[in-house]
Amino acid sequence: MAAKFLKYVEIMTKITSTFAFAMTLAYLCYIGVPVNLRLSLIFFAGMFLFDLTTTAINNYIDTKTNDQQLQFKRKTAKAIIFVLFGISTAFGLYLAYLTDAVVLVLGAICFLFGVFYTFGPIPISRMPLGELFSGFFYGVMIPFILLYINMPEGYYLTVDLSLNSIFIELQNIPLASFLLLTIAPFCTTANIMLANNICDLEKDIAVKRYTLPYYLGKKNSLRLFAGLYYAIYVSIIMMVAFRILSPVSLLTLLTVFPVQRNIGTFFKKQDKAETFIMAIKNFIIIMAAHTILIFIGRWFAF
Repeated sequence: MAAKFLKYVEIMTKITSTFAFAMTLAYLCYIGVPVNLRLSLIFFAGMFLFDLTTTAINNYIDTKTNDQQLQFKRKTAKAIIFVLFGISTAFGLYLAYLTDAVVLVLGAICFLFGVFYTFGPIPISRMPLGELFSGFFYGVMIPFILLYINMPEGYYLTVDLSLNSIFIELQNIPLASFLLLTIAPFCTTANIMLANNICDLEKDIAVKRYTLPYYLGKKNSLRLFAGLYYAIYVSIIMMVAFRILSPVSLLTLLTVFPVQRNIGTFFKKQDKAETFIMAIKNFIIIMAAHTILIFIGRWFAF
């Protein structure tokens, strides 16, 4: 039963959310901000369970048309979705109760995206937006919420709500630093989706699923695949130059050698069974090195 459940929710794919979470914790450690363990664990629980929920919804919907079998009877599979969704929602609402309306709104947006990624009349997964949305919600929203609940009030933004107006004040420099930090999780996550869609291009067209590679073409999609990785290295150089991260983080640039080798392998052949794994490998190589070196940089800070 446990093995079936883990396969149903594709537990191995949860590296995208857990690495984004871990990188953000490393950054909090680097800048010397104490982690609110209670809030962070509540957020992690809600985030992780909802990640399982979205994958379960995706598999439940897709198996209606792709001739593959679910690990459970459809009634049981649907019940699992509702249980996961209910528990993750409870964690999210509890976190919002302990914090503020910003967390409630951001959490609600994440939940809506997760549900309508594969559900609804026009699922996001059938549009050329999957890479953008997956990169944004995993690579940007997860780090932002975790930072927001741990940083001093008003560090990134201030929101004042009243019956007559909504006032939002943004802190430009902290937000610019944050956006540079999120380039790595954004690009590596988006590239997993992009590699998947490149490999499935012909199959997707056959079922009228028009993803980004359909509009860009395979050659331009491959160029984008490589370019997103290179953008990560540029962002790391910029963060060190602007003293957002320690010079120790420049060691992450050494990962360009195995990453480039994997890019070359994928360029030669785009196959779901054989070379899609290159995107997963690159994700782990870059995010593991980036996270560890941010953490180590705490002892080599300016």
